Amino acid sequence: MTPMFKALWQKATLTAVAVTTVTFASYGQAPKIEADIQNIMQAYDVVGLSVAVVKKDNIIYANSFGLKDAESQTPLTNNDLFRIASISKSFTATSLQQLAEAGKLSLNDDVSNLVGFKVRNPNYPEKVITLRMLLSHTSSINDSQGYFTLDTIDPAKNPDWAMCYNNYEPGTRYEYCNLNFNMGGTILEKLSGERFDQYVKHHILDPLGLYGGYNVDSLDASRFVTLYAYNPDSSSFSPSLSAYAPRRQEIRSYVMGYSTPIFSPTGGMKISATDLAKYMAMHLNKGTYKGTRIISKKSAKQMQKKVADNGYGLALTTTDKLIPGVKLTGHTGSAYGLYSAMFFQPKEKYGFVVITNGCSAPESDEYNKALAAAINSLYQNLIKE
Repeated sequence: MTPMFKALWQKATLTAVAVTTVTFASYGQAPKIEADIQNIMQAYDVVGLSVAVVKKDNIIYANSFGLKDAESQTPLTNNDLFRIASISKSFTATSLQQLAEAGKLSLNDDVSNLVGFKVRNPNYPEKVITLRMLLSHTSSINDSQGYFTLDTIDPAKNPDWAMCYNNYEPGTRYEYCNLNFNMGGTILEKLSGERFDQYVKHHILDPLGLYGGYNVDSLDASRFVTLYAYNPDSSSFSPSLSAYAPRRQEIRSYVMGYSTPIFSPTGGMKISATDLAKYMAMHLNKGTYKGTRIISKKSAKQMQKKVADNGYGLALTTTDKLIPGVKLTGHTGSAYGLYSAMFFQPKEKYGFVVITNGCSAPESDEYNKALAAAINSLYQNLIKE
């Protein structure tokens, strides 16, 4: 444990707050889980940690540990909101699946026709780059020119646009790329006629009864969890003050179908772990939650089906690296010091959401060690027979 973090812990007691949805079945296991998580937090200097476990349609366990804000010593609770980073991509893909179901687009459509400018790899100019390729990171597009504006890849706006493409044929290889999903969010806006943040609110969050969103000023700022970036050289944490930047000036001059990356379709969702677990339950149950259908069973299966060789589908990936011998489907996120994970087992119908606002844990096999350890404890104590 770092000296700075040890000092924080000496000033505050590790806090665990359970929601009323914890079932009787999990009460016996709760002390073991909480002991495990306290050990994990100490081992990896975890500032705060929220967890939620789902079986079928129900949250069977939800808890928050540690600090929401270290400076004020505010305990973390289940109602607090995290910027969940790249798990946000699945909200964008889910929204686009809704448009596909409505006949407004197809996953096989040429992105050029959807986004409004030419999207072609100059090394393979005849090969169409499809929406499916964007959502599966097989488009051959990269983030080398940035991804906070689509001007980077628009030939009319950036003389170096060609650098946005890798030297392999679109559809043949995987490279994770945030620009793919900011383009996807722009397409959603153009074809739906609704501003990106409003579309997700009206068509996913509100129907599921979830509190969250991409627009900072639409949310209660007192519920935002402070995110802490860890510096391994100095073994210290620093608050990431820009994580919840409201972008008010840019929103005032917003241009539909162009300014979309302001809301970061690739990583800008703010939501609690508990509400994210309810959203996960919708995907776990093939598009429906508590009787409310968000996407069709076919669309849900498409998102979970492998497209890339590494198991990535459409904003969801399948892996057996988190729990040995168990295949899980979901996504991770990391930004501003935050690490998040949302993974479920679609056949056995259980899943986990684990989010930390800061830790010293390194990533191993693409997964944060603290989150992986927490997921394994939750699995061993609540799921495994």
